[in-house]
Amino acid sequence: MTTPANLPANAPSSLQRIRQDVQSMHAYAVQDATGLVKLDAMENPYGLPPELQAALGQRLGQVAINRYPGARVDDLRHALATHVDLPQGWGLMLGNGSDELISLLAMACDVPAEATPTGRPASILAPVPGFVMYAMSAQLQGLDFHGVPLTADFELDEPAMLDAITRHQPAIVYLAYPNNPTGNLWDDRTIERIVALQGQLGGLVVMDEAYQPFAARTWLDPMRAHPERHGHVLLMRTLSKFGLAGVRLGYMMGPQALLAEVDKVRPPYNVSVLNAECALFALEHAPVFAEQALAIRAQRGWLLAELARLPGVHAYPSEANMLLVRVPNAQQCFDGMKRSGVLVKNVSKMHPLLHNCLRLTVGTPAENQRMVQALQTSL
Repeated sequence: MTTPANLPANAPSSLQRIRQDVQSMHAYAVQDATGLVKLDAMENPYGLPPELQAALGQRLGQVAINRYPGARVDDLRHALATHVDLPQGWGLMLGNGSDELISLLAMACDVPAEATPTGRPASILAPVPGFVMYAMSAQLQGLDFHGVPLTADFELDEPAMLDAITRHQPAIVYLAYPNNPTGNLWDDRTIERIVALQGQLGGLVVMDEAYQPFAARTWLDPMRAHPERHGHVLLMRTLSKFGLAGVRLGYMMGPQALLAEVDKVRPPYNVSVLNAECALFALEHAPVFAEQALAIRAQRGWLLAELARLPGVHAYPSEANMLLVRVPNAQQCFDGMKRSGVLVKNVSKMHPLLHNCLRLTVGTPAENQRMVQALQTSL
């Protein structure tokens, strides 16, 4: 490669314009699932019935893709509000998946140090192991991230959480309900005390209910029952686990005055007309997806029973569409299952608490049988 004549031979590289912390990061990795049973990403394994697939295709063919998104996105917002029975005085904003909403929250809460209660830069706090985007969004926005380890059985460490909140006074506390990758719902009384302390210190709490279709409880109920305790709480969901992972549609709900401020940093037209139309179509056929969720929950129970028969395997209880499983050697099992044509997620290096753990997505009955057989063979 030659240097242009008007530049010195030792001209600086344009890479120097990229932040050093970004250069040192690893990009979010998506495993190649070609030719494999894909059970690594908590996707709904069921597609639309053929007649609905055809109807959706016909409908999308009529969308004016030459126009920017407009009133149809508002229709989706209203449809979601009806779907969740949005409480009076609440607002709802849309994101290109939950990931964008998490990034927008970090951006909106990036208050300079001189304006924070502690005199330190704004920060984000969450239990770990948890969803990686909480920490990544903080880093990309230049915020500190404080991870508070769960207990050995993946419960919230209440004293440690309360102490960390008191010391760091974070702008945001994330609580995934159920948690990823552990799949469990934490104790409600512990959450209530965390919510109360964070509110007393003037911070936000974001309840992340990405896996709500498969859970026995929702934090929307306490928020609805006790609005006076939740003026600083936002609740986030996604249609990815509903059955539309490819559509990339997340939404966040909470007190209108609070949500309106976060919504100011949302890019215009962040949800495409195709995404909005797909989501509207899905909501119109919500019973189909509800039946799929019931089937997944039933298969989750079957998987737990089958995994309990395997020597050396411990599967943790789950309220999501995944199971965290501890095995004698995670890498050996992951590689062996892959050789058998089944792709799962090796989370053993994400956090010390996940030593020798795999995360298994709940699939169809045939996929689950093949997954159990592959795991048994890999042992």
